Amino acid sequence: MEHNHRFFSNKKCMFFPCHEEPDNDFNCLFCYCPLYFLGDKCGGVFRWAIHKDTKIKICSECTLPHVPENYDLITGKLTEETISSMFNDSTQ
Repeated sequence: MEHNHRFFSNKKCMFFPCHEEPDNDFNCLFCYCPLYFLGDKCGGVFRWAIHKDTKIKICSECTLPHVPENYDLITGKLTEETISSMFNDSTQ
């Protein structure tokens, strides 16, 4: 695979596969989605639920971080969010 530093598949993980993905290219590099904190702006498939009076994001239907071709999308969103937070931080 081209750009193999962008892909890791842990087929020995007790949770593998954590989502249904028809392809053999299931990427575990972003095992816990780095875009979770973006809420509605993550770009993935999710739903909101209430658990013990707390709103939580359910991402079990989302495969966005597990598709190797989404590496640039994810790192781009993280970069955008970092830059945005630097310029919008009201504590400075």
